[in-house]
Amino acid sequence: MEVCNTAAPCAIETKGLTKLYKKRTAVNSLNLSIKQGELFSLLGQNGAGKTTTIKMLCCLLSPTSGDAKIMGRSILENAAEIKQIINVSPQETAIAPNLTAKENLELVAEIYGSTRDKAKEKANEMLSLFKISDRSNDKAKTFSGGLQRRLSIAMALITDPEILFLDEPTLGLDPQARHELWNQIKQLKGRKTIVLTTHYLEEADELADRIGILKNGDLVACGTSSELKENLSRGKTVIIKCAGINGINSDAIDELRLDYPNINVIDCNIEVSSATINYYGIIDCLHRHNIEAENITTKESSLEDVYLTLNKDKEAK
Repeated sequence: MEVCNTAAPCAIETKGLTKLYKKRTAVNSLNLSIKQGELFSLLGQNGAGKTTTIKMLCCLLSPTSGDAKIMGRSILENAAEIKQIINVSPQETAIAPNLTAKENLELVAEIYGSTRDKAKEKANEMLSLFKISDRSNDKAKTFSGGLQRRLSIAMALITDPEILFLDEPTLGLDPQARHELWNQIKQLKGRKTIVLTTHYLEEADELADRIGILKNGDLVACGTSSELKENLSRGKTVIIKCAGINGINSDAIDELRLDYPNINVIDCNIEVSSATINYYGIIDCLHRHNIEAENITTKESSLEDVYLTLNKDKEAK
């Protein structure tokens, strides 16, 4: 199992964190370190173990085995202390629909010990930060999905947590609302330690300092977006537009496949993916087989390439 080591002080450190449901392993011996002030994204398909991991770290779900330390405190031994220094915005928008935005915020602040006056002050700060002051006296049920998500995160942040968990905060939002929420989350980077779960590849790529990819409960990769693209994708993809190709089983394609197993032919385009590519060798091969290359373009690897590589064996079954 891969461990993410960091030189900076750890905000979260898990050791062998495991959760079993009868015969199904939801999280399998997770070893992970997240440094203070980092925005760390857990990426994976539905059922990969993201939400189960968050629930264990928030002391809402007991692990089957293993442990985790939150700012040095054990989730097994110090759950009450941990709950005072964290907060979470869950998948299901956690708002009281018949209360106004301001009332929702004040309620959470008072639950966490603020006086009535202090709760009002904090609520106004959050309304301003998340740009919903003009809707402060509107009932939350009248808000769009994007505004409800903003309010939910504001409610999690009003307690001034050291660590903020965002569990798929943009799930179900339209692209514009998603990008607006991204901008709000970016404003929190560096101020708080944030753990963001998502199955949107572009979201992790856009927001995270580092990314951990879960697959069937296992942490199968961890690093910055650039590191993952460099180490785990198929490298660059070269697209060669040709004047004509004699079918996918042509001698030229068979010859190229000896050096480039990840070669595809789509219409009159040859796509070659590899960490290292000999451009002159490819063109020479095509010329020898009377195939003219009209245009060559290069596409850098993406996080999607990484994801597809890691899930290739699953998809093949």
